Amino acid sequence: MNQQQISLAAQSQPFLDYLEKWMDNLRPARLSDIQSDSARIALVVVDITNGFCNQGALASPRVKSIVQPSTKLMQAAWDYGVRNFLLSFDSHEPDAAEFQSWPPHCMRGDNESEPVDEIKNLSFFDHIHFIPKNSISSSQNTSLLDWVTRKPEINTFIVIGDCTDLCTYQLAMDLKLDANARQLEHNILVPADCVQTYDMPIAAAAELGAMPHPGDLTHAFFLYHMALNGVSITHSLTL
Repeated sequence: MNQQQISLAAQSQPFLDYLEKWMDNLRPARLSDIQSDSARIALVVVDITNGFCNQGALASPRVKSIVQPSTKLMQAAWDYGVRNFLLSFDSHEPDAAEFQSWPPHCMRGDNESEPVDEIKNLSFFDHIHFIPKNSISSSQNTSLLDWVTRKPEINTFIVIGDCTDLCTYQLAMDLKLDANARQLEHNILVPADCVQTYDMPIAAAAELGAMPHPGDLTHAFFLYHMALNGVSITHSLTL
Protein backbone atom coordinates (compact mmCIF):
# COMPACT_ATOMS: atom_id res chain seq x y z
CA MET A 1 0.00 0.00 0.00
CA ASN A 2 1.52 3.34 -1.04
CA GLN A 3 1.24 6.59 0.93
CA GLN A 4 -1.64 7.87 -1.22
CA GLN A 5 -3.71 4.80 -0.31
CA ILE A 6 -3.31 5.29 3.45
CA SER A 7 -6.30 7.06 4.95
CA LEU A 8 -5.98 10.53 6.40
CA ALA A 9 -6.91 9.11 9.83
CA ALA A 10 -4.14 6.50 9.68
CA GLN A 11 -1.59 9.04 8.46
CA SER A 12 -2.56 11.42 11.25
CA GLN A 13 -2.43 8.99 14.18
CA PRO A 14 1.31 9.41 14.94
CA PHE A 15 0.90 13.19 14.98
CA LEU A 16 -2.23 12.99 17.14
CA ASP A 17 -0.29 10.86 19.63
CA TYR A 18 2.47 13.49 19.57
CA LEU A 19 -0.05 16.32 19.98
CA GLU A 20 -1.59 14.66 23.03
CA LYS A 21 1.84 14.30 24.66
CA TRP A 22 2.69 17.89 23.72
CA MET A 23 -0.44 19.10 25.50
CA ASP A 24 0.30 16.92 28.54
CA ASN A 25 3.80 18.40 28.76
CA LEU A 26 2.70 22.04 28.90
CA ARG A 27 3.99 23.53 32.13
CA PRO A 28 2.83 26.43 34.31
CA ALA A 29 4.83 29.65 34.50
CA ARG A 30 4.94 32.71 36.72
CA LEU A 31 4.56 36.28 35.58
CA SER A 32 8.04 36.99 36.90
CA ASP A 33 9.38 34.16 34.72
CA ILE A 34 8.21 35.83 31.53
CA GLN A 35 8.96 39.49 32.33
CA SER A 36 10.53 40.97 35.45
CA ASP A 37 9.26 44.48 34.63
CA SER A 38 5.47 44.61 34.92
CA ALA A 39 5.38 47.89 32.97
CA ARG A 40 6.47 45.96 29.88
CA ILE A 41 3.52 43.55 29.99
CA ALA A 42 0.10 43.90 28.37
CA LEU A 43 -2.71 41.46 29.06
CA VAL A 44 -5.06 41.22 26.09
CA VAL A 45 -8.48 39.61 26.57
CA VAL A 46 -10.64 38.65 23.60
CA ASP A 47 -14.38 37.96 23.62
CA ILE A 48 -14.92 36.93 27.24
CA THR A 49 -18.37 38.41 26.89
CA ASN A 50 -21.96 37.39 27.59
CA GLY A 51 -22.53 36.38 23.98
CA PHE A 52 -19.90 33.63 24.16
CA CYS A 53 -20.31 32.63 27.80
CA ASN A 54 -23.88 33.19 28.97
CA GLN A 55 -26.46 33.83 26.27
CA GLY A 56 -27.11 33.88 22.56
CA ALA A 57 -26.53 31.61 19.59
CA LEU A 58 -22.80 31.21 20.17
CA ALA A 59 -22.70 30.85 23.96
CA SER A 60 -20.74 27.77 25.02
CA PRO A 61 -20.26 26.09 28.42
CA ARG A 62 -16.72 25.21 27.36
CA VAL A 63 -15.97 28.87 26.81
CA LYS A 64 -17.68 29.86 30.05
CA SER A 65 -15.30 27.52 31.89
CA ILE A 66 -12.39 29.93 31.28
CA VAL A 67 -14.06 32.89 33.02
CA GLN A 68 -12.81 31.93 36.48
CA PRO A 69 -9.15 31.22 35.54
CA SER A 70 -9.09 34.25 33.26
CA THR A 71 -10.31 36.71 35.87
CA LYS A 72 -7.97 35.10 38.41
CA LEU A 73 -5.07 35.74 36.02
CA MET A 74 -6.21 39.31 35.40
CA GLN A 75 -6.24 39.94 39.15
CA ALA A 76 -2.81 38.31 39.54
CA ALA A 77 -1.43 40.50 36.75
CA TRP A 78 -2.85 43.62 38.44
CA ASP A 79 -1.32 42.54 41.75
CA TYR A 80 2.01 42.02 39.97
CA GLY A 81 1.88 45.61 38.77
CA VAL A 82 0.54 45.23 35.23
CA ARG A 83 -1.46 48.29 34.21
CA ASN A 84 -1.95 47.67 30.50
CA PHE A 85 -5.15 45.69 29.97
CA LEU A 86 -7.05 45.46 26.70
CA LEU A 87 -10.40 43.85 25.95
CA SER A 88 -11.10 43.11 22.31
CA PHE A 89 -14.74 42.20 21.78
CA ASP A 90 -17.32 41.58 19.06
CA SER A 91 -19.49 44.63 18.51
CA HIS A 92 -21.13 43.79 15.22
CA GLU A 93 -23.05 45.89 12.78
CA PRO A 94 -26.67 44.64 12.49
CA ASP A 95 -25.91 43.52 8.92
CA ALA A 96 -22.38 42.26 9.64
CA ALA A 97 -20.85 40.33 6.76
CA GLU A 98 -19.70 37.75 9.32
CA PHE A 99 -23.33 36.72 9.82
CA GLN A 100 -23.10 34.94 6.46
CA SER A 101 -20.90 32.40 8.26
CA TRP A 102 -22.15 32.60 11.84
CA PRO A 103 -25.57 33.24 13.42
CA PRO A 104 -26.17 36.86 14.47
CA HIS A 105 -24.43 37.53 17.77
CA CYS A 106 -22.90 40.28 19.91
CA MET A 107 -24.38 43.22 18.03
CA ARG A 108 -23.31 46.72 18.95
CA GLY A 109 -24.97 47.97 22.11
CA ASP A 110 -26.65 44.71 23.15
CA ASN A 111 -25.98 42.69 26.29
CA GLU A 112 -24.21 39.91 24.40
CA SER A 113 -21.36 42.27 23.53
CA GLU A 114 -20.88 43.24 27.19
CA PRO A 115 -18.01 41.75 29.24
CA VAL A 116 -19.08 39.05 31.68
CA ASP A 117 -19.92 40.30 35.17
CA GLU A 118 -16.81 38.64 36.61
CA ILE A 119 -14.68 41.05 34.54
CA LYS A 120 -16.92 44.01 35.30
CA ASN A 121 -16.55 43.28 39.01
CA LEU A 122 -12.76 43.56 38.96
CA SER A 123 -11.66 46.60 40.98
CA PHE A 124 -9.57 47.85 38.05
CA PHE A 125 -12.25 47.41 35.38
CA ASP A 126 -12.11 51.14 34.57
CA HIS A 127 -8.44 50.76 33.62
CA ILE A 128 -9.22 48.36 30.75
CA HIS A 129 -8.86 49.72 27.21
CA PHE A 130 -11.69 48.50 24.95
CA ILE A 131 -11.25 47.49 21.32
CA PRO A 132 -14.56 46.81 19.53
CA LYS A 133 -14.31 44.66 16.41
CA ASN A 134 -16.65 43.65 13.60
CA SER A 135 -14.95 40.37 12.65
CA ILE A 136 -12.95 37.55 14.20
CA SER A 137 -9.82 39.68 13.74
CA SER A 138 -8.82 42.09 16.50
CA SER A 139 -6.58 44.02 14.11
CA GLN A 140 -8.69 44.57 11.00
CA ASN A 141 -10.34 48.00 11.07
CA THR A 142 -9.63 48.37 14.81
CA SER A 143 -7.27 50.38 17.00
CA LEU A 144 -5.24 47.39 18.22
CA LEU A 145 -2.02 47.78 16.24
CA ASP A 146 -2.06 51.55 16.62
CA TRP A 147 -2.23 51.02 20.39
CA VAL A 148 0.69 48.57 20.21
CA THR A 149 2.74 51.01 18.15
CA ARG A 150 2.13 53.78 20.67
CA LYS A 151 3.40 51.56 23.50
CA PRO A 152 6.96 50.68 22.41
CA GLU A 153 7.96 49.88 25.99
CA ILE A 154 5.67 46.82 25.99
CA ASN A 155 7.37 43.68 24.74
CA THR A 156 5.30 40.95 26.40
CA PHE A 157 1.69 40.29 25.41
CA ILE A 158 -0.41 37.75 27.30
CA VAL A 159 -3.40 36.65 25.20
CA ILE A 160 -6.47 34.99 26.75
CA GLY A 161 -10.05 34.39 25.64
CA ASP A 162 -12.03 32.61 22.98
CA CYS A 163 -12.22 30.89 20.69
CA THR A 164 -8.81 29.16 20.56
CA ASP A 165 -9.01 28.56 16.81
CA LEU A 166 -10.83 31.75 15.85
CA CYS A 167 -10.49 35.11 17.61
CA THR A 168 -7.75 33.99 20.02
CA TYR A 169 -5.64 32.51 17.23
CA GLN A 170 -6.15 35.58 15.06
CA LEU A 171 -5.21 37.91 17.92
CA ALA A 172 -2.06 36.05 18.93
CA MET A 173 -0.96 35.76 15.31
CA ASP A 174 -1.76 39.43 14.60
CA LEU A 175 0.54 40.44 17.44
CA LYS A 176 3.26 37.96 16.46
CA LEU A 177 3.20 38.82 12.77
CA ASP A 178 3.22 42.55 13.50
CA ALA A 179 6.30 42.05 15.67
CA ASN A 180 7.98 39.89 13.03
CA ALA A 181 7.28 42.40 10.28
CA ARG A 182 8.74 45.25 12.34
CA GLN A 183 11.74 43.22 13.60
CA LEU A 184 10.60 43.51 17.21
CA GLU A 185 11.45 40.96 19.89
CA HIS A 186 7.97 40.67 21.35
CA ASN A 187 6.97 37.66 23.41
CA ILE A 188 3.39 36.65 22.69
CA LEU A 189 2.21 34.19 25.32
CA VAL A 190 -0.98 32.13 25.62
CA PRO A 191 -1.80 30.25 28.85
CA ALA A 192 -3.81 27.21 27.77
CA ASP A 193 -6.11 27.22 30.81
CA CYS A 194 -7.40 30.70 29.88
CA VAL A 195 -8.41 29.93 26.29
CA GLN A 196 -11.06 27.57 24.96
CA THR A 197 -13.29 26.81 22.00
CA TYR A 198 -16.75 25.35 21.41
CA ASP A 199 -17.71 21.78 20.51
CA MET A 200 -20.08 20.72 17.74
CA PRO A 201 -20.40 16.92 17.32
CA ILE A 202 -21.08 15.55 13.85
CA ALA A 203 -24.65 14.46 14.66
CA ALA A 204 -25.56 17.82 16.17
CA ALA A 205 -24.01 19.64 13.23
CA ALA A 206 -26.03 17.54 10.77
CA GLU A 207 -29.27 18.46 12.54
CA LEU A 208 -28.42 22.16 12.42
CA GLY A 209 -26.99 22.14 8.90
CA ALA A 210 -23.69 23.38 10.37
CA MET A 211 -20.10 22.23 10.10
CA PRO A 212 -18.82 19.84 12.80
CA HIS A 213 -16.24 21.25 15.21
CA PRO A 214 -14.37 18.84 17.53
CA GLY A 215 -13.63 21.09 20.48
CA ASP A 216 -10.79 19.17 22.13
CA LEU A 217 -8.93 18.49 18.89
CA THR A 218 -9.37 22.01 17.55
CA HIS A 219 -8.28 23.56 20.85
CA ALA A 220 -5.12 21.44 20.97
CA PHE A 221 -4.23 21.81 17.30
CA PHE A 222 -4.51 25.60 17.28
CA LEU A 223 -2.45 25.93 20.44
CA TYR A 224 0.16 23.82 18.65
CA HIS A 225 -0.17 25.91 15.50
CA MET A 226 0.44 29.10 17.49
CA ALA A 227 3.53 27.49 19.05
CA LEU A 228 4.68 26.47 15.57
CA ASN A 229 4.61 30.16 14.66
CA GLY A 230 6.62 31.34 17.67
CA VAL A 231 3.85 32.06 20.18
CA SER A 232 4.77 30.84 23.69
CA ILE A 233 2.25 28.36 25.12
CA THR A 234 2.12 27.54 28.83
CA HIS A 235 -0.27 25.37 30.81
CA SER A 236 -1.13 28.33 33.04
CA LEU A 237 0.26 31.59 34.34
CA THR A 238 0.27 32.69 37.97
CA LEU A 239 1.62 35.35 40.28
